[in-house]
This record gives sequence, C-alpha cells and structure tokens, in this order.
Amino acid sequence: MPATPTSPPPLAVRRALRDIGGHVQAWRKLRGLTQNQLADRAGVDRKSLMRVERGDGAVSLEIVLRVLHGLGALDKVPAAVDPYATDVGRLRADDQLPRRVRPREASRDDG
Repeated sequence: MPATPTSPPPLAVRRALRDIGGHVQAWRKLRGLTQNQLADRAGVDRKSLMRVERGDGAVSLEIVLRVLHGLGALDKVPAAVDPYATDVGRLRADDQLPRRVRPREASRDDG
C-alpha cells in the first residue's frame, strides 16, 4: 500500500496542483486534443488524465510527466527544478554536496 501524507497539503501546494492541472488542460486544448487523444499519446487512461487536469495530488509523478511528454512540454520540467539555475545554486555550484544532510531547525523559507 503506498504511503500517504498524514496531513492535508499546504495552501501553496493545493494552489500549485490546481494551477498545473489548469495549465495541462489549456495546453491540451491549444493543441486541439481531446482527453482521449492526449491520454493515448501519454500512455495513460483517460481517468488519470482527468485527475491531472483537476489537480488531484494523488496522481503519480510519472503520470504527470507522461502527460507533459504527450503535450510536448516535458523538456521544460527539469529546467524548472534545476537548483543550479537559481541564485543560491549558482553561488554554491563549486561547493561539494554533502553525502548526508542532518535535520536542522525548520525556518520560514523551508516550506
């Protein structure tokens, strides 16, 4: 049985899920694809695509990436989460990443 979060997602996460779902739906419509066509292209079932478009957080990352691939938008995702494309990442690019990260006090920037 897959692990599930024990608390509801933060507002920022819910907002991002909704926004990404809306963007996927807009991309699909701009490309002139039906849900069935995109689901076939992505190799997922239509119900999974509908869940992505609704912003359902229980959809696997693989399904979301498959849908983005079906839309031709997958190449933008790795760049969006590349830590070295940020100011902090560029400043620390020469630092060696630690093998382990020990827990520390949570700060306001962490979440």
